[in-house]
Amino acid sequence: MAKRAPFKYFKTSREIIRLTVMLYVRFPLSQRSVEDLLHERGVDVSYEAIRYWWNRFGPSFASEIRRRRVQKLRAFSTWQWHVDEVFVKIKGEHNCLWRAIDHEEEVLESVVMKRRIKWAALKPRRKLMRRYGRPEVLVTDRFPSYRAALRDLGCDDLQACGRWLNNRIENSHLPFRRRERAMQRFPQMRSLQKFVAVHSSVFNHFNQGRTLSRRDIFKLNRTAALAEWRSLGAA
Repeated sequence: MAKRAPFKYFKTSREIIRLTVMLYVRFPLSQRSVEDLLHERGVDVSYEAIRYWWNRFGPSFASEIRRRRVQKLRAFSTWQWHVDEVFVKIKGEHNCLWRAIDHEEEVLESVVMKRRIKWAALKPRRKLMRRYGRPEVLVTDRFPSYRAALRDLGCDDLQACGRWLNNRIENSHLPFRRRERAMQRFPQMRSLQKFVAVHSSVFNHFNQGRTLSRRDIFKLNRTAALAEWRSLGAA
């Protein structure tokens, strides 16, 4: 059965839809700010259309990016993982966002939970190991739930704790925090989980390690990432 073209019944061109979704997810902009930026370029789009495009195409773009990258990551993303959690307030209640990255700040997983206990720490770890395998080192803070969850997985010997060891993931929380402020928080857990899944995939796609390579190599990688983005959802 032939795959249905995702842009078939849309009057707006697929290039504008891809650009709109990229601007909204990649940069800390509101939907009205994206509308103003497109208006300066001669594109008349309402913020309601931007919200619809983001909800319609954001998850599909993210899943396509993950599908292309997961095979590449299995070869080198099992050396060292950094795991941490941040609190996100939803309707006055604190929820826990568990995040995991590798040694190159590639976001491996983002899961929203209501509690900060052992079973909440255990679920994303199991999901990670099914997808990527067993890491050589797993860097965490000294929160007891991590040790209890790793003991159930038989990986308690992999845990590494230290005063500055987890600074890498602490810094990786900053892009999400900027987006959270721009969006004036989230109305419910489902919308938060949906956004962090899409945001992490788009961040991985465009994160080229600016400080880790020469300027000419960085420009080539950035151009290649943009060209690959423009091919997403191609029929």
